[in-house]
Amino acid sequence: MDHTKMANSHRASAATARVFRGTFVHSTPQMALQVLDDVLLGVNTDGKIAFIGNGAELDKLSQKFGFVPSEVTQLAQHEFFMPGMVDTHIHAPQYMYAGTALDLPLLQWLNTYTFPVEAHFKDLELAKRVYTQVVKRTLRNGTTTACYFATIHTDASLLLAQIANDFGQRALVGKVCMDRNNTVKDYKETCQESQDETCRFIAELLNKKYPLVKPVVTPRFALSCSGALLAQLGATAKNNNLHIQSHISENAEEVKLVKELFPESKSYADVYHKYNLLTDKTVMAHGCHLTDEELLLFKETGASVSHCPNSNISLISGILDVRKVLNHEVKLGLGTDIAGGYSASLLDSVRRAMDSSKVLTLRDPEYNTLTFEEVFRLATLGGSQALSLDDQTGNFEVGKDFDALRVNIAAPGGPIDMFQCEKPKILLEKFLNLGDDRNIVEVYVAGKRVVAADSKIQQEDHFKL
Repeated sequence: MDHTKMANSHRASAATARVFRGTFVHSTPQMALQVLDDVLLGVNTDGKIAFIGNGAELDKLSQKFGFVPSEVTQLAQHEFFMPGMVDTHIHAPQYMYAGTALDLPLLQWLNTYTFPVEAHFKDLELAKRVYTQVVKRTLRNGTTTACYFATIHTDASLLLAQIANDFGQRALVGKVCMDRNNTVKDYKETCQESQDETCRFIAELLNKKYPLVKPVVTPRFALSCSGALLAQLGATAKNNNLHIQSHISENAEEVKLVKELFPESKSYADVYHKYNLLTDKTVMAHGCHLTDEELLLFKETGASVSHCPNSNISLISGILDVRKVLNHEVKLGLGTDIAGGYSASLLDSVRRAMDSSKVLTLRDPEYNTLTFEEVFRLATLGGSQALSLDDQTGNFEVGKDFDALRVNIAAPGGPIDMFQCEKPKILLEKFLNLGDDRNIVEVYVAGKRVVAADSKIQQEDHFKL
């Protein structure tokens, strides 16, 4: 092949599917907020970011990457792109009663409301209705990646994975495991049943070869799992190199009972560590009452914390000291924790995280309050790091998947009134504090547009609804 043909071949292979021009905001490990003004961002046909360049170099970049300048999508004055948000902890079946049943503390809440509702998900028609709505709702609210708890029912859990795949959401889906301390008659499994069904769930889901949806090993929490089951699940996760999710130190009563159930362990975190459930692919929800020693164990193992501030307050469980977690260099993201948290929007998690930090400052005026820029990072890059997916998503870096929200601060009929032209940092702050789904005019996952401005979930390419 001569040089001319090689050049043409290179241009063809580098051709981009979409190119956007405008303002992009994201986080890096070094910067809580980086504003990229008037940039061109190209997305390959495989959904990965092909290039990021200066808008003034349009002609040069169009020749290099093989796109037509007139086909570039230009963002409007009050628009910007931000990375898709990452919900590191959400219970999909509990969406059925979200916004209610917030009058009891955690353990009583589980037995009174949660377990009876989850027991109904052996009904696949019910599961289909609820799971379809929770995936649509979270996508519409800008959640491009979700880490889902399902129920103990294998087939319904597989259905949740299928629905997430069909709508184009990036997801980790877990069949819940629990073999003790459950008073609900129709919501029980033995240790062997739990292990067998977990293995079936993992095998069948991996066999589907969904590009963006993977299984996650899911012991509900130490109180509901025997040591034998925890040991089996730890081995299963290790043998299959899988993600792990559970709860830890959410509520003071729970921490006390775990100590009584596992007297041989030094701490709640040590229980999970003993059974090989603290790894660099583990995310543990809440952690309100974790000690410094436990956080050191999280740092050593690479395990992460999911901060669920709405739930922590709504169930009166505690307030997580996020600054302490970050100072221990433990990975941390945000979770909605539906339905302990009443909102399926991560924007609510952002706001409650800032509120919780300010409550800690009320207690101690010397406390280093979280900034909105830091919480923005937790909702995006921090979440991808917590789920060990930051090599694929979380910010705008060449080679990563284009998971993104197109935000219009001045969307017609939206909740934000604009009185003058503002800089991008102010626009982002207004969106985080005041915005809602009306401001999210497009959602992209792995380069595919899955939500468009008409508020309807779109199907593009291989996404079939």
